[in-house]
Amino acid sequence: MASIYKIVGEAEWRAAEAKGRFTGSAVDMKDGFIHFSTAAQARETAAKHFAGVADLLIVEINADALPLKWEVSRGGALFPHLYEPLPMSAVMRVVDLPLCASGEHRFPDMVE
Repeated sequence: MASIYKIVGEAEWRAAEAKGRFTGSAVDMKDGFIHFSTAAQARETAAKHFAGVADLLIVEINADALPLKWEVSRGGALFPHLYEPLPMSAVMRVVDLPLCASGEHRFPDMVE
């Protein structure tokens, strides 16, 4: 089973859990799809788009359960995108993504 990851604010994610699906962040909605990262891309995504942001979660998702489109993005790399709401049934784990004293995020072992 392949995993992909979504970095998201805790309050935003908890609201999605209550609704039973995640329709995307403000950036996702603006772009028309939900942005995800692979394990290899997650740290760079956090540094580029969430630098210094606290109260984040990293959500591990079963990529095999979704109709993803892998599209060229940052630096020519393929990133997974979802053009429909994310069902909670595809979520495998939700883990805190805390800030270190250095201001970088401390990633859990699941993202290696």
